[in-house]
Amino acid sequence: MLKTDIPAVFLALKDKDTPAAAKFFAGITVVYALSPIDFIPDFIPVLGYLDDIILLPALIAFTIKLIPENVMDKNREQSKGLWINGKPKKWYYAIPIAAIWLLLVFLILKAIL
Repeated sequence: MLKTDIPAVFLALKDKDTPAAAKFFAGITVVYALSPIDFIPDFIPVLGYLDDIILLPALIAFTIKLIPENVMDKNREQSKGLWINGKPKKWYYAIPIAAIWLLLVFLILKAIL
């Protein structure tokens, strides 16, 4: 599911027939899926893999529900073989996740000091 639906959601993000709310969540899903930084780092025992097991599939499932079926089917068809050599590795996908981490660190330090 993840290997076929992430590229389809990526294409749906750029599709003019995708509703605005679906594009918003598709953007969140794609950025999170392609980011080299996880919201919960993998080195944290058990919790580190929860985002890969629960959070990402839940984001994808929710986003797909917002995309009309005919648009999703079209994008699934177009996405076949899109990332045959693996998903794109771009550093800028990490910017939103890094920004959230920086905001959390700032808020924690502000509360402590």
